[in-house]
Amino acid sequence: MPWWSWIVIWVALVALAALYVVLLGIKVWRDAAKTMRAFDAAGERLGDYQRARAARLAEDAAAATRINAPARDAPGSAVFATPEDMKDDYTAGKAARKLGRIGRRVARRTKRGQLQSLRDIDALKDVG
Repeated sequence: MPWWSWIVIWVALVALAALYVVLLGIKVWRDAAKTMRAFDAAGERLGDYQRARAARLAEDAAAATRINAPARDAPGSAVFATPEDMKDDYTAGKAARKLGRIGRRVARRTKRGQLQSLRDIDALKDVG
């Protein structure tokens, strides 16, 4: 084999390696661009959700002031509350959630035509 054939072989190998690196770089660039577009879309959806949530909280606060009910506590207000107030809020919320579950269970069983639990009926009678 003549000496110049080795030069041709090595030039071809280096050219193919460079081509492979360039094509791999293009693929990585396209995948990175696709990922950034997905991040941008997710950020827009999150922003839409936060704007809708802020609007809903503002509507709740406006409705609460219209009916002279106390507005929801601002996030972080529990830091300045007394432990007794927090315990009272916790027990009141727990009782409200329990009654809500009982009410939903009674409504669901009524809708399906199933028998009611006497415990559920007594709990709803005690409330009013």
